[in-house]
Amino acid sequence: MVNQPTFFDFAAEVGLTKHFGGLDGTLKLVELCHIRDGSAILDVGCGVGVTACFLAKTYNCRVTGVDIRAKMVERSQDRARREKVADRVEFKVADAQDLPFSDGLFDIVITESVTCFPEDKQRTVNEYARVTRSGGYVGLAEATWLKVPPPPELIAWVSQDVGACVQPLTTDEWIGLLKNAGFNDITKQIYPVDAKQEAKLLLRRYRYGGMIAIILRTMLLYIRNPAYRDFVKSVNQGGIVPDNISEYFGYGMYVGIKE
Repeated sequence: MVNQPTFFDFAAEVGLTKHFGGLDGTLKLVELCHIRDGSAILDVGCGVGVTACFLAKTYNCRVTGVDIRAKMVERSQDRARREKVADRVEFKVADAQDLPFSDGLFDIVITESVTCFPEDKQRTVNEYARVTRSGGYVGLAEATWLKVPPPPELIAWVSQDVGACVQPLTTDEWIGLLKNAGFNDITKQIYPVDAKQEAKLLLRRYRYGGMIAIILRTMLLYIRNPAYRDFVKSVNQGGIVPDNISEYFGYGMYVGIKE
């Protein structure tokens, strides 16, 4: 049970979720996971449903999205109705570490800036493997330390920007999780984070109308919710983006095939 509002609670309220690489990153994941017409996909940590609805609309997939927060699921269901894909997507409240699905149900399991949060990452990736059919794909798009140890100011910025409980791993650690879960032929693609480019990608992901709606909801939340005002003040105290971010911090696409 979440007692204090977190970054994700506020994100659900305003209807915003983000991941590194934006839509470009999603398209890379689509290619690496061989998503095609009719694929049965599980989107773990679906947030407000942007990726799930995009996949259903663009690739005619059957997509199931899960998120640990009920408000995110509610936002996802609203989006599916607005985008007229409610017949091809469904959303459920679920924990990535204990997925409520039978073994081998999905062709593909994807995550975008999700697996960096659970404390027991191996258990989480094992769950992805369990619900994926033999020969299916699991694709992780996740925060990655390019060089360790990162300096304290960069750790603080990542915690502010991505979420206080984030735990990025190195490339070798991400690949190790997939290998330990029984995946073969693991592909990796690593990218540095460009903070300015990420802002542009966010606009492309939500478009002008979506961003305007998010901004308006954010303003109302700031006016009405003292806890959110405190949260914004704490974020502002985090300072500017460190100059050395691209040297130490990035995101990776890690895709494996289940035996």
